[in-house]
Amino acid sequence: MGKVKESIEEEGQLSNPLLLVEESCGGSDENGSFSPTTSMVVLSTFVAVSGSYVFGSAVGYSSPAQSGIVEELGLVVAQYSLFGSILTIGAMIGAIVSGKISDYIGRRGTMGISEIFCIVGWLCIAFSKVAWWLDLGRLLVGCGMGLLSYVVPIYIAEITPKNIRGAFTAVHQLMICCGVSLTYLIGAFVNWRILAILGTIPCIIQLLGLFFIPESPRWLAKIGQEKECEAALQRLRGENVNISHEVAEIRDYTKTLRRLSEASTIELFQWRYARSLLVGVGLMVLQQFGGVNGIVFYASAIFVSAGFSGSVGTIAMVVVQVPMTALGVVLMDKSGRRPLLLVSSAGTFLGCFLVGLSFILQDLQQWKGATPILALVGVLVYTGSFSLGMGGIPWVIMSEIFPINMKGSAGSLVTLVSWLGSWIISFSFNFLMDWSSAGTFFSFSIICGLTVVFVATLVPETKGRTLEEIQASLNPISAKD
Repeated sequence: MGKVKESIEEEGQLSNPLLLVEESCGGSDENGSFSPTTSMVVLSTFVAVSGSYVFGSAVGYSSPAQSGIVEELGLVVAQYSLFGSILTIGAMIGAIVSGKISDYIGRRGTMGISEIFCIVGWLCIAFSKVAWWLDLGRLLVGCGMGLLSYVVPIYIAEITPKNIRGAFTAVHQLMICCGVSLTYLIGAFVNWRILAILGTIPCIIQLLGLFFIPESPRWLAKIGQEKECEAALQRLRGENVNISHEVAEIRDYTKTLRRLSEASTIELFQWRYARSLLVGVGLMVLQQFGGVNGIVFYASAIFVSAGFSGSVGTIAMVVVQVPMTALGVVLMDKSGRRPLLLVSSAGTFLGCFLVGLSFILQDLQQWKGATPILALVGVLVYTGSFSLGMGGIPWVIMSEIFPINMKGSAGSLVTLVSWLGSWIISFSFNFLMDWSSAGTFFSFSIICGLTVVFVATLVPETKGRTLEEIQASLNPISAKD
């Protein structure tokens, strides 16, 4: 654990008494690696990311269902716009309470509650006869999404060994992409009511799966259930694996934090939490204000405005998005979080710049044959680059950098910021495009460029470190505290 101590000392936290914890409990072996991936870790992650698929299917539902809903229920544009946007409102409501709920009833219980919201919401949509039933169902699904967007990456990060934590947590984003893509595909062939009923299937899978997976050992330690914590960790690591070092590390760190009061939202703004809060909130703000939801939600309209086929462009986006997200999962624990974020944000900068350039050339009546291709290339570069890192890594890092006593309040705040940014961009995008198509994308490009600077100067590398090591280095707890 000498390397751990050196890495923490490099951050300048020499007064942190948790260094004594790190030295006393040691590592899992001489190389500091954990046990191999077990079937229980894989099963637990699969059950958790079933919720991520629900997330993606809810986001992707409104596009293929639009024509059928509008035609059958006679909705005007404003009514359908409300139906689409109320999902984000529900997600913000879910985000506000997500941290507190998961701290009170646990990670599994929170996932269960979220899926009940989603199932009821999908059924309201599937059997709706009037517009307000549609809106109620969409709002309930949004509330479930808000809970899932916080608790899924938190749960996965807390159950996985440090050497695979990044990749497993990033599967959350991969499953969101799969949910969006498959909903687009299935929606092209089935009625919107059937599509809503199909949305309940992954919800039911997760609900049933929760009975077969353990609770987060770190949450159990936090609430004082030490025997249950050890039993859960043993199930996750395997019957024949010596977990004494990991249990001691979790237990001692939790005992140290127990001397502190449960952090309220106001208490988050203390100096010792400044860097964690800045990194967590900053990544979410930059992720959303880089324009992702405007580009994804209105991709077809962007392609048409640039003179390209909307359907072909949208299909090309899906073809690029899923493989690039999968590549990000593979590289997460090999290259590290920071390098992927730097490459990803640089790529989004280039993609937005190319799209902005295509609109400038279109306005100037230059290179008329090339501008649609330039717009397509720009959007694909943006989508691929975003999927590689900026889509999933902010959620991975959010799940890693906050100590257990403030994870609920901090997680709720960070998740709320993400959904609020999502709503702002998706609501204002069409107005921005009316103002200036080129100016909109050049503005997004500038924000993506600022993301490169932010990552290079402030975001820590968390690859290969336990959650306790990361949090001890970022959030120093002095003897006085």
